[in-house]
Amino acid sequence: MSNLQDTAQQLANAIAESDEFKELERLHKEVESDEVASRMLTNFREIQLTLQEKQMQGEQPSEEEIMQAQKQFELVQQHETISKLMEQEQKMSQVIGEVNQLITQPLERLYGAPEQ
Repeated sequence: MSNLQDTAQQLANAIAESDEFKELERLHKEVESDEVASRMLTNFREIQLTLQEKQMQGEQPSEEEIMQAQKQFELVQQHETISKLMEQEQKMSQVIGEVNQLITQPLERLYGAPEQ
């Protein structure tokens, strides 16, 4: 394995050992162990994925689909554990985004920062 790959593996291990990831993992297990919460979250993510796929194909979701997604989102937000899980997913996403910015700095110096 190259030095870069070794370093990347160390980073992966550090992420897995981080407080942010451990809390995400704990909340994920808590939701998965609750049949109702697990089903609610699965339904919400399926609706979300369907809407994303339509948008990627250039299709506009129907008003009914948008309303259904909004209702499902409101429902999962009312479930305390799912809401905490989603907040923690956002935190973890932010951490990964920050790490990504750091590791792409050499490329940005070489090619310039992408336009936002």
